[in-house]
Amino acid sequence: MSVISDMTLLRPWWSLAALLALVFALVTSRRRKSAGDWGRTIDPHLLAAMAALGRLDTGARTWAGMAPFAAAGLIALCLTGPALNRGEGTTFRNLDGVVLVVDVSASMTRDDTWPATVTMAHAALKSLSTRPAGLIVYAGDSYVASALTTDHVQLGQTIALLEDGVVPDRGNRPALALTQAADMLSEANMLHGQVILFTDGDGLSAEALHAVAQIDDLNGRVDVVHAPTTVSPQPATSAAQLETLAAAGGGHYYTINQTAEIMADLEANGRQLLERQNFQLQLWTDYGRHLLLLALIPVALLFRRDAS
Repeated sequence: MSVISDMTLLRPWWSLAALLALVFALVTSRRRKSAGDWGRTIDPHLLAAMAALGRLDTGARTWAGMAPFAAAGLIALCLTGPALNRGEGTTFRNLDGVVLVVDVSASMTRDDTWPATVTMAHAALKSLSTRPAGLIVYAGDSYVASALTTDHVQLGQTIALLEDGVVPDRGNRPALALTQAADMLSEANMLHGQVILFTDGDGLSAEALHAVAQIDDLNGRVDVVHAPTTVSPQPATSAAQLETLAAAGGGHYYTINQTAEIMADLEANGRQLLERQNFQLQLWTDYGRHLLLLALIPVALLFRRDAS
């Protein structure tokens, strides 16, 4: 395949600017050759005398006046982005996904421990490297706040916005959120999944254990981050119950002051389960910046000194 066939213009709309510069150059050239408005104002014999004395810019010097238009046209051509195809780049995605499931009911968000819970979620997110992460929030109902993504910065901003009332449904249904997390991992075809549940323990039931079993069937695990709140009128859930839930999911139990521990575990347990994606990246080398050197030639003419 020839080099010409491999070339393309990354920004072809700039060719309109080059065409406009050419039009201005032609119009200006014609006006210079016809002496412009002087031909209609001065008598022909006086105009000829001025030309003989070199006081009239005739067609012989028209090229010098074209330098600005030539420079503008060349710069516009450079901005079109003439590029050479350097082949295709293969892309991959990590099949080891992590879903953060956060209880945003009033018992969590109105408690003094809520800032620590958000900090713990941010710490977990920072430890995921290339692993995609998703976010599910729940109270009386469960919602997907973010599908699995590798844009951890944007996801971190979403977590920072979690506050009281973000889920209007009253109540506490962690089982529903865990089931939704299992569905998210299944639909994304993850080979290995990890669910991190941030909860004070309210609403845990046999249904939650069943949801944990679903995640385990998907070759996943469930970690539990316990926020011991005091706002809920319900009896506090014991640490032993939450440890049992984590053990059923093959995961670990943490309290909200074990930030270093969860970060270390996430970094140690991260897997590079890469799958080749169906689309490939086109790699191009833009030579426009190199062609800008040609524009320096007409620009240099703008600094010429008259012979007189």
